[in-house]
Amino acid sequence: MTEPALGGVRVLDLSRILAGPTCTQLLGDLGAEVIKVERPHRGDDTRRWGPPFLEGSAGLLEESAYYVSANRNKRSIAIDFSKPAGADLVAQMAEGCDVLVENYKAGGLAS
Repeated sequence: MTEPALGGVRVLDLSRILAGPTCTQLLGDLGAEVIKVERPHRGDDTRRWGPPFLEGSAGLLEESAYYVSANRNKRSIAIDFSKPAGADLVAQMAEGCDVLVENYKAGGLAS
């Protein structure tokens, strides 16, 4: 088996809603390791974009089909980077990544 095109590339995904998640989805499809940062207790806004929703193991409608498809091949972590400790953690994670993707409005990540 051959190495995927982006095997060994690590991506830190700070994106939200459509363009950013689609970009990182494609990077993951090409073999990059994608780490998606989501808000604690809420996650990504698109988790609730539906219908359709996918049924979980307990029979409850848990996540939107859009969220599941746009976030395949990703691992998620919840970090509140509006707080200094969270911002420091994201900065440390970024140092270990090859690519950073974000699509917040201009100045949205300014501290």
